[in-house]
Amino acid sequence: MVAVMDDEVRAAAPSAAATQTGPAGTPAPAPGTRAPRTRRPRQATVERRAEILRAAAKTFGSKGYMNGSLADVAEQVGITHAGVLHHFGSKDQLLVEVLEYRDKEDVRDLEGQHIPGGIELFRHLVRTVHMNEDRPGIVQGYTVLTGESVTENHPARGWVTQRFTVLRGEIADAVREVGGPGVSDEAARRAASAIIGVMDGLQVQWLLDDTLDLAAATEFAICAILTATCTDVTIPSLS
Repeated sequence: MVAVMDDEVRAAAPSAAATQTGPAGTPAPAPGTRAPRTRRPRQATVERRAEILRAAAKTFGSKGYMNGSLADVAEQVGITHAGVLHHFGSKDQLLVEVLEYRDKEDVRDLEGQHIPGGIELFRHLVRTVHMNEDRPGIVQGYTVLTGESVTENHPARGWVTQRFTVLRGEIADAVREVGGPGVSDEAARRAASAIIGVMDGLQVQWLLDDTLDLAAATEFAICAILTATCTDVTIPSLS
């Protein structure tokens, strides 16, 4: 629909002063007419976007963000470079949505689609590692992108920084819940940083040598850190 009305239609249109407004100042529908419906993305569009995100995760994971091109992504999906831009606007935006897609996949089957608290948070982390063993492309993409994000002006830097901040806070809260009043805020934060660091470091080792039992090594590390931090409780099995 064009934005400019011709003279005949403009003359027939009510003046701004005479036009009623609806919620938040939006024009109210004229008597006897239906209010315009909010357009929702078609299912085909949603599925296409998900397909592009999976292809981008694979491309960025194998080639890195700088070397992986939109043409590489488009070829996997069977569309053009312009088609990728139609759905995501820019390569930077595609990168951010790839990272968000990974996190959403991790909590998709959880109640409220959010990681739990207390000891269940650490069990969730171990379950996620088991899932990652079946999706090395996503793990590789995450590892490459977080590593590249430390470089100046990298488009993922803000997202990665915020993600670590939130995750440290959630893990620190869980550590305090598990350990009780004997665990200080400072000790909980140190434990949270150590758990994130160990998990990411083990993923790098596993990507280079898949004979490493990633899930078992991760569970061992988390239990060791919790045992050293939460000295007044016995840490149960996480698997």
